[in-house]
Order: sequence, then C-alpha cells, then structure tokens
Amino acid sequence: MNKSELVDYIATSADISKAAATRALNAFTGAVKETLKKNQSVTLVGFGTFSVGKRAARSGRNPRTGETIKIKAAKNPKFKAGKALKDAVN
Repeated sequence: MNKSELVDYIATSADISKAAATRALNAFTGAVKETLKKNQSVTLVGFGTFSVGKRAARSGRNPRTGETIKIKAAKNPKFKAGKALKDAVN
C-alpha cells in the first residue's frame, strides 16, 4: 500500500474527503518526525512505538577499493509493533 492508497482507505473508512485524509496523514507523519527529532518516542497503545535508536561510530571497508573508512555515529528511527498489531498479523 502506498500513500495515495492509504489516503483513499482513510477517506473511505472515516467518511471524509481525500483532501482531509491527506491533511490528517501529513499531520500524523509530521508529528512523529518532530517528536523523534527531539529524541522522544511516540507510543500508540495497541499499535506500536516509534523511537530513536543510536548507532555508534565504527570503521567499515569500501567494497570497491578495500580501503578502510570511518562511518559516523548516527541516529535512526525505529518502530516496535505492539501486541494488538502482532496478534492481528498472526
């Protein structure tokens, strides 16, 4: 399912216009992004938790040249599914 299909689904299920569904979806994703930028988590009970993980700096190898390179430390978004979501999938 891509974004436009998700917007169609939200509009149909909530009985709202596609424009309103698009605004709602954009507001949700924007809120998650802003919260993760602040190193906080977003928890939706029964669905899951969006959080920020930290990856330490490390050394790697350039596969083309074999040269050792330094890879910077980074933050990456993580999602942990809640029990209700896991149960729905299984």
